[in-house]
Amino acid sequence: METNKLANRTAGGAAKSKWNNSKKEALVGWLFLAPEFVGIVLLYVFPVLFSLYLSFSEWNLVGGISSIKFVGLENFAKLFDDEKVLMALKNNLIYTVLTVPVGMLLALILAVLIHSRVYGKSYFKVAFFIPYISSLVALGAVWSALYHPSKGPINQFLISLGITDPPKWLADSNYSLLSIIIIAIWAGIGYQIVIYLAGLTNIPEEMYEAASIDGASPWHKFTKITLPLLGPTTSFLFITLLMSSFKVFDLVAFMTGGGPNDSSTVIVFRIYEEGFRNFKMGYASAISWLLFAIVGLATLATWQLQKRKVHY
Repeated sequence: METNKLANRTAGGAAKSKWNNSKKEALVGWLFLAPEFVGIVLLYVFPVLFSLYLSFSEWNLVGGISSIKFVGLENFAKLFDDEKVLMALKNNLIYTVLTVPVGMLLALILAVLIHSRVYGKSYFKVAFFIPYISSLVALGAVWSALYHPSKGPINQFLISLGITDPPKWLADSNYSLLSIIIIAIWAGIGYQIVIYLAGLTNIPEEMYEAASIDGASPWHKFTKITLPLLGPTTSFLFITLLMSSFKVFDLVAFMTGGGPNDSSTVIVFRIYEEGFRNFKMGYASAISWLLFAIVGLATLATWQLQKRKVHY
């Protein structure tokens, strides 16, 4: 009887000790994670919640926290009457529609050529990728020189072709947005090529060999093997590029400042202007949440389309 009691006490003590050790390990783990959680709360969660609150408020940044005034849905109602915001949304849609599909198509074609028909593949990978990792100031300086209305190489070439009045590019409200779109496609295509090349290397060569034995043409190999198997890669690129296209700011701010006559302004640049030039943080926050809704809906729609393709 005493032996059983002693055994039970020993087992209970061992279980209690094991439980205490587990609690200590969990506590140590949480202590290691605590700095990350604090950083997430301070740098992500709090700014998001504060921005949501500000979107229903009127706040002049210069006036300090005490000047915050709750105005309800007034900021959101104002959005749809603001011509500059509507112009920014229109420009953003044009920018997205042109940069995303055109950039992906060019990247896919170049990736296929580099993967199958080009010697010195490593050189071309690096050559196309350099603009993506280069300094924005350097890219802006180069393209500003290329786009110079009278002395730029682009217009000099157009004049040599007989075009007497070439575009003014960045200085022309009809071409300023197109000029930025061209730069964006050129600068981002290297990243897309690298992603597509990674997807191409995962396609088994045996599939192409079997198709060749069956007499398939290069076009049929591309449409029946390459494109379907690159589906996940294409979906990943499309979603990431779609989100980043609505966040474009640096090229617009550096190259044109949204001009001339707001012809190249985009939604993030509009947020910057309202918040940090006009000091209307409440209105800028409302524009930010409009952007969040647009990007969220676009991403959700893309996911749903991809799910249906996989299902069928």
